[in-house]
Amino acid sequence: MANSAQARKRARQADKQRVHNMSLRSELRTAIKKVKKAILAGDKTAAQSVFNTSMSTIDSIADKKIIHKNKAARHKSRLSAAIKAL
Repeated sequence: MANSAQARKRARQADKQRVHNMSLRSELRTAIKKVKKAILAGDKTAAQSVFNTSMSTIDSIADKKIIHKNKAARHKSRLSAAIKAL
């Protein structure tokens, strides 16, 4: 465990940040699942509308460096391709 006051504070901050990042990562996964569910339903217009809202979520999480920007781009590209294939 941390011995100095500075190290104890850093440990507290890191733990708080980790919990925050976990919630954002969970939000990302949920957004992706919503789009996949809409695609499986087969309704292209509904899938497109859900994708548009999820796209902003994916971008904001990538901007906060929770995930890499290329990973965000890959998710958006694959979801978009799946919607176009409907």
